[in-house]
Amino acid sequence: MDILLVILLLLHGMLSGADPYDGLTDASPRGGGGNAVADAPGTSAPGSGPEAPEAGAGSSDPAADPRGGTTRVKIDPQPDAPKVKGIYVTAHSAGGSRMEELLELVRSTDLNAMVIDVKDDWGYITWPADNPELAELGTTKKIIRDMEALLNRLREENVYPIARIVVFKDSVLAGKRPDLSFRKADGTVWKNGRGESFVNPYRREVWEYNVAVAREAAKLGFKEIQFDYVRFPEGFEKRADELLYDRTEESRIDVVSGFVEYAKKELEPLGVRVSVDIFGYAASVPAAEGIGQDFVRISEHVDVISPMVYPSHYSTGWFGLKDPDKEPYATIRGAMEDTHEKLEQLGDLKPIIRPWIQDFTATWLGKGHYIPYGKAEVEAQIQALADTGIKEFMIWNAGNKYTAGVRYDLLD
Repeated sequence: MDILLVILLLLHGMLSGADPYDGLTDASPRGGGGNAVADAPGTSAPGSGPEAPEAGAGSSDPAADPRGGTTRVKIDPQPDAPKVKGIYVTAHSAGGSRMEELLELVRSTDLNAMVIDVKDDWGYITWPADNPELAELGTTKKIIRDMEALLNRLREENVYPIARIVVFKDSVLAGKRPDLSFRKADGTVWKNGRGESFVNPYRREVWEYNVAVAREAAKLGFKEIQFDYVRFPEGFEKRADELLYDRTEESRIDVVSGFVEYAKKELEPLGVRVSVDIFGYAASVPAAEGIGQDFVRISEHVDVISPMVYPSHYSTGWFGLKDPDKEPYATIRGAMEDTHEKLEQLGDLKPIIRPWIQDFTATWLGKGHYIPYGKAEVEAQIQALADTGIKEFMIWNAGNKYTAGVRYDLLD
């Protein structure tokens, strides 16, 4: 999508109260290539400021359910986990020669975790999983030929392993089972502008399948399951009544939040953390019915919430900035203040806040609207996290080419 159109749509949402997700597409790179994801801006709001308390999921004290009902307790299933400072690792990197280079980066810095694709952006299971439950709906590839050996290596290197599972964006499953997807009037599977298809969050089979992948990853030794694309397609409200798909009377927000709650309950016995990636600006706006994401509803059922707060994906006007990409410190600070304020209502049910930040240059923004990202820009984002009480982060670069010399210890 033309970046000017994106900006106009976002400003329209900010000024008119329209759904800010309306019109966004996955054409906006989540890192300048490779695995892409739409992310979008948020408005500024008063937050907790520099003295914000550290968020955590380790409380054993009872807390009232913010939606009413029975008092609940949130206990961290990984109480001995480190303060995560991680990098994204594609399946191709994890299963190829680049893994040695990435391990050396972690070994020689304050980094200590890797987020590895186990079900990728197209829907492929990235290792030869020998499990009948997965074979029914899933399609495996030998990208990571020996997942057990990889996890043993990570254990030896003291690297905290996180399994990334792309949930409802699943072109492979949509092609295999069109009845689980969204279909056009002629019966063909609907695709977005990038040629990608989604599967239907209303279908329980889709829930069970993705949790089965997560369960297998946990049994292999991953300490945390990170779900991505936990939503309907962008701009879905525009086509919700014209596409063919199964649905109930539940709202899209109820369905998406319901999946997260279900996944957490199913995975709890395995002792793994559950985390969810979410639009960065979801902390700054009301819930988005169009795609079914509610920041608070999702956060109350996870151990870790990971807002994607890349400065490049915030347009003119957010946090009072003309070009947020050119001001990484101010952008991240504004986003985190909003996040603290949004989640304050959860009390002891508040999850660990572990944002995704940017280590890529957003050339698609056009001349004058971006800056090259390097050591200073990455460190500015980390400093903003430190100044707003955040203790953990993950770095995104779609090609896994991370800037040398960055001080990742600024949170300490």
